[in-house]
Amino acid sequence: MKLSVLDQSPISMGETPEAALQHTLELAKWTEELGYHRYWVAEHHNTNGLSISAPEIVMTRIASVTSRIRVGSGGILLPQYSAYKVAEIGKTLAAFFPDRIDLGIGNSPGGSPQTRAALTDNQNRSLAEFPRQAADLQGFLHNSLPRDHDFRLVKATPRVNQVPPLWILGLSARSANYAAELGTGFIFGHFINPEKGVKALQTYRENFTPSVSMENPQSIVCIFIVCAETEEEAEEHALTQDKWLLNVSKGLGTKVTSSKAVHRDMDKLSAEDREIIQKNRERCIIGTPETVKQQLLELQKKYQTDEFMVINNTFDFEAKKKSYRLLAEAML
Repeated sequence: MKLSVLDQSPISMGETPEAALQHTLELAKWTEELGYHRYWVAEHHNTNGLSISAPEIVMTRIASVTSRIRVGSGGILLPQYSAYKVAEIGKTLAAFFPDRIDLGIGNSPGGSPQTRAALTDNQNRSLAEFPRQAADLQGFLHNSLPRDHDFRLVKATPRVNQVPPLWILGLSARSANYAAELGTGFIFGHFINPEKGVKALQTYRENFTPSVSMENPQSIVCIFIVCAETEEEAEEHALTQDKWLLNVSKGLGTKVTSSKAVHRDMDKLSAEDREIIQKNRERCIIGTPETVKQQLLELQKKYQTDEFMVINNTFDFEAKKKSYRLLAEAML
């Protein structure tokens, strides 16, 4: 099994965005030493608790301070941008870091309608254009646009020999089908919507068509994992992620609060809040290395994938590093 990392660079209460981004660099170096396969960074806008709004810049820094781990975007929000420009970003990164860059793209609006309008400079771009944009991006990357395409003569530069592989992020069979038809990699967000994962991965495998991007289907499942030496310790750290997920769902901010603050506010949680927290646990694996290993192997059989991408949005950075170490020691 391959293990990889998805980093949203969350900001803990009392921490600055600058510190959170430094933690991202430190975690990338740490997980490379532990044997993780990829390190991908997300893209978020107009939020007070997540530091990465320009994944291509963060990818450059991460690749500069590491030497082996693959570095990717998880993902660039393609509907807000030009496929041509994204292709040139990917090729430029590949020129600096050959055979180490992954180009992951998503179909998210990127935030509120007003935020998206600012991103697109008030141009009305439909999310329904994503399949066409993804095909254009693949064409620009590989110089394989159809002869009748309006931009056939426009070449994405630099003209590197090793083009970064293209991955589509998704939460359903529909997005899986986009990836299958285009012949790209597919990464399923179990950490967002675990209920549709089996169907999505099955759809991807059954409909995959070889392409200039990939000859064979490649899939990754992304999941929250909190690992500690004891169940009690794992639960203590997971509480901070529980509260973070609850706050995000209620629009209460995206900074991660401490376990002390969570315990202080536990009596204020409504029955509905507690139900949401319990439901969100389906998006996670929490426990000792033995517990986590068992559940991850069960998910591997369920999803039929050989790679999991791990996200951990807990408060304590040192505990987060320890979680990744214990997981690696158990699985790698």
